[in-house]
Amino acid sequence: MHTDTERCLRAVQSKDARFDGWFYTAVLTTGIYCRPSCPVVPPKPENMRFYPSAAAAQQAGFRACKRCRPDASPGSPQWDERADLVARAMRLIADGVVDREGVPGLAARLGYSTRQIERQVRAELGAGPLALARAQRAQTARLLVETTAVPMADAAFAAGFASIRTFNETVREIFGLSPTELRRRARPGSVAAASPGTLSLRLPFRRPLNPDNLFGHLAATAVPGVEEWRDGAYRRTLRLPYGHGIVALTPRPEHIDCRLALTDLRDLAGAIARCRRMLDLDADPEAVDDLLRQDAQLAPLIDKAPGRRVPRTVDADEFAVRAVLGQQVSTAAARTHAGRLVLAHGERIDDPGGGLTHLFPSAAALAALDPESLAMPRTRRATLTGVVDALASGVLHLGVGSDREEARARLAALPGIGPWTVEVVAMRALGDPDAFTPTDLGLRRAAAGLGLPATPAALIRHSAVWRPWRAYAVQYLWATDDHPINRLPMN
Repeated sequence: MHTDTERCLRAVQSKDARFDGWFYTAVLTTGIYCRPSCPVVPPKPENMRFYPSAAAAQQAGFRACKRCRPDASPGSPQWDERADLVARAMRLIADGVVDREGVPGLAARLGYSTRQIERQVRAELGAGPLALARAQRAQTARLLVETTAVPMADAAFAAGFASIRTFNETVREIFGLSPTELRRRARPGSVAAASPGTLSLRLPFRRPLNPDNLFGHLAATAVPGVEEWRDGAYRRTLRLPYGHGIVALTPRPEHIDCRLALTDLRDLAGAIARCRRMLDLDADPEAVDDLLRQDAQLAPLIDKAPGRRVPRTVDADEFAVRAVLGQQVSTAAARTHAGRLVLAHGERIDDPGGGLTHLFPSAAALAALDPESLAMPRTRRATLTGVVDALASGVLHLGVGSDREEARARLAALPGIGPWTVEVVAMRALGDPDAFTPTDLGLRRAAAGLGLPATPAALIRHSAVWRPWRAYAVQYLWATDDHPINRLPMN
């Protein structure tokens, strides 16, 4: 979008927050870059330059605006929408792969050479993977400096910097202030009251956001010991690269309140990225709703409660296991099966602030079990064993950098995995915005109630007008049912 100068100018002049994260505006006369919705008076058009990423603006020598904080804007929705190489690379960079494994590790995960990855990412984003990871490190550092009281040295290494000197130089270069000055300028009360060891953050999103089905679904399907709804917040345990964590997420009108307790601060950026993916916070709800509203049967649903998101997951392997446990059983039964699995094979943790007790067992741990020890029907046991073996061996990849179509094909080839399971995993684990479940009984019942085709084949044909947002159409259709997944739970 940054190459469409006229469109970018209109967005900046109207301070249109819908385009925050789509592109960045650099101002030649001040040497700063901003988000499109920056509240300051827009500069003259001839003094503006547009960049596709914060990293590209930083590489060009511009500092982040201290007022609009462009580095903290919602991410571009295209990295979740798209399934091409650059989108897969961006999802992996956000998950911290470059910091942990370097660009060669990123390339290996994607199955391309380092040179190919560098060239394609730079061509589209104006900066290479290292620069994009550096921009993310700077944002993580800023969060730690401004919203916590952790020592600067801890903030530097937690953000991924190799030395205090590099940390200081990068923060000063990007934000125009030293880390100490950033902390001093932080708004009073920005270090929110929280229990010791807990970080309190705000996760931005594009409006509107309807929290009902999003948090309702997560709460209604919560696995005992791993997830819970407590005091108006969805809480769950997180298995992370360097350790584990507990997150509490509370919907607010302007943001999602996020409280994180981590055993290793180096997991901060990855934990935030996973929470944003789970809540689908980088979506463009106006684009989704505008297209779906063109269907006369869906329009009243969207007008009544716009901004529905697709509830996703923080752990794709975990969700695949849970999808198998949920085949052809009720929500309550699926929770019971998963809870038993967690209690028997999950890793215990401490949760001083609530009732969480375990991490969901990893695919490797489940693959090492004696199948006869799993208390479930033989056919379901065989399906579960096939899935966890494929995940643990690397035959099946469901991570953020996975090729969605390849993952679909490999999942479908496993015994006991039908189209419903494949599409539910594609929707919630792979994050495919066009995933569609035409055989789902609840979906077909909702479609029939609205006068839409109710048979799978006819529904597939009709759904062509909803592409590429069919996963969102599913959320609107499911929401017509009076089910706990469609409403916020009572405290």
